[in-house]
Amino acid sequence: MSDALPTVTDRAAFQAELDELRVREKALTREADAIAAARRRLPMVEVDAGLTVTGENGPVTLLEAFEGRRQLIAYYFMWHDGHPAAEQCEGCTWCNGAVGELSYLHSRDITYAVFCQGPYDESRRYRDFMGWTMPWYSAADSREKLLEGRKVGQMYLVCYLRDGDRVFETYWTTMRGVEVMDNSYHLMDLTAYGRQEDHEDSPAGWPQKWSWSKVEHILGANGRPIAQWSRIEAGRSDQL
Repeated sequence: MSDALPTVTDRAAFQAELDELRVREKALTREADAIAAARRRLPMVEVDAGLTVTGENGPVTLLEAFEGRRQLIAYYFMWHDGHPAAEQCEGCTWCNGAVGELSYLHSRDITYAVFCQGPYDESRRYRDFMGWTMPWYSAADSREKLLEGRKVGQMYLVCYLRDGDRVFETYWTTMRGVEVMDNSYHLMDLTAYGRQEDHEDSPAGWPQKWSWSKVEHILGANGRPIAQWSRIEAGRSDQL
C-alpha cells in the first residue's frame, strides 16, 4: 500500500495556504530572534580555567582549549567505554556529523570542540573512524566539575566566554536542545512527510516508520548509527 498524499489543488489555492503559513513562520523567526536576544543577556558563572581535558598532545587546560579565541562551544559527547563504534551514541554521532566547516565560527572568534566523556585514545579512534576533523578532547577526568549541577553521561552543548585568563559558562542545553546543531532535521521539516517519526503530528496515512522502539531506529539503521554505514563500506574498522 502506497503512502497517503497531500491534497492536490491549483497554484493559486496552494499559494494562499502557503502565505497563511508564512505568517506563522515569520512569527517563529521573530520569536527565535527574541529568545536569542534574551540568551545574550543571561548572566554567567565562572568555571575553573585550570580544569584539564586531554587532547592530541596530552592534558590542556580549559583555557587552552579556546585556542586563543574569545569564545568556546563544547559538545559533551556521550561515551560507552569499551564498546565498538556501532554501539556508540546515535544522537552524538548525528549532531557532530553535521559539524563540518568551522571557519564561520572562527570568524566570530568562536572555537568549537568536542569534550568526549570517555577516554581519549578510544574516543579519538571513533573521531577518526567517522572522518571528523574538529578538535577532540577527553573530559573524562574533569567532567564532574565541568558539568556541575548536571547529570554526567548525557549529551550537552555548553558555551563559554573568556575574559583574559578567566573562563565563564554562559549557556548550556541538552536533549532536543542540541538539535540546533543539525541541518538534516531542519530540511526534513520542510518536506511533505517531515521527519517520518512516529511521535510527529502528521495526517493519517503519512509514513512514520522511524521510532525509538521499532526496527528503523530514529537515528540508526540495521544496528548502527546511520552515518556509519558509508564508513564501513569504505573499509574502515569500527573496533576502537
